[in-house]
Amino acid sequence: MTIYVTKSFLPPFEEYAEIVRKVWDNGILTNHGPCVKELEAKLKDFIGTQNLYYVTNGTIALQLALSALDITEGEIITTPFSYVATTSSILWERCKPVFVDIEPHNFTIDADKIEAAITPNTKAIMAVHVFGYACNVEKIQQIADKHGLKVIYDGAHAFASRYKGKSLLNYGDISTLSFHATKLFHTIEGGACIIKNKEVADKLDLRRRFGHTGDNHYSLGINGKQSEFHAAMGLANFPYISDIIRKRKQVCNLYDNLLQGLIKRPAAQEGLEYNYAYYPVVFKSEAELLKVFAALNAQDIYPRRYFYPSLNNLPYLVDKQSCPVSEDISSRVACLPLYPTLAEQDIEKICKIIKEVL
Repeated sequence: MTIYVTKSFLPPFEEYAEIVRKVWDNGILTNHGPCVKELEAKLKDFIGTQNLYYVTNGTIALQLALSALDITEGEIITTPFSYVATTSSILWERCKPVFVDIEPHNFTIDADKIEAAITPNTKAIMAVHVFGYACNVEKIQQIADKHGLKVIYDGAHAFASRYKGKSLLNYGDISTLSFHATKLFHTIEGGACIIKNKEVADKLDLRRRFGHTGDNHYSLGINGKQSEFHAAMGLANFPYISDIIRKRKQVCNLYDNLLQGLIKRPAAQEGLEYNYAYYPVVFKSEAELLKVFAALNAQDIYPRRYFYPSLNNLPYLVDKQSCPVSEDISSRVACLPLYPTLAEQDIEKICKIIKEVL
């Protein structure tokens, strides 16, 4: 049996079909239908926010965040260690990404290096809660307040992570989510924006629906609306969130026990309730990583290089910026298979192969 890095959770088919039947009966397929509104209400309650909008995907969520904050040009301080969508969203909004290196223990942006990267053209900080671990939200906010900058958190990995008693998504001016099928909570495709300020939230809502209400056009917009069928999957998955996280934690704990002392792992911050979104490991070298991958692939097991390459080295960037910590970590970090139904014997097999190589 092939083992991939993840396997999407699917609720009982009958439960999804029951919700879809209601869509069939009312004939509303999109444009903020009942399922979308119900899912938004559940997510608001789960996260503890007043302003949340469900959108088509996590990349559009980032672009809408920049647009709603009226950031259409200038420099955005960001991390080189993330999925490419973080950088892409900045470039699509015609801004310039300015990369600040990561700290070596949990791989989030190094807040101690941010201030040195600020220029008169800096408009915002776009940081990433990588793998669901928390950025240094206190220091980032202090820097932003001092220099009059907006803070956007790419929280694609941070659903259900809590920091100091509240959702990690309630920090910054806007946090974004991805509900892609690979995420621990998914709607097949999808994303969301969590916005602190109501006026900004209203602006974002308008821009996700083409910038118009009825026949009255107010601003440039985009089609960021989500369908009832995607929302139906979210509603069907929603009751299982706690169970999904509990089972993922069990998988992670078994990996910890079997691989103890062999590989480096990110360090969770004090006060973080982790969501077990990923199981990242760091090998001693890229050559060692590739040897492990070859051995696992030979047994039809496919971990994934999250995140490679370091984004400051993307070939289409004009200005090259040095980020030695990110470049080093990205060359030798990988995520091992992690999903609720991953069998104990498969985890043991994965760890046995890794041990044999190392």
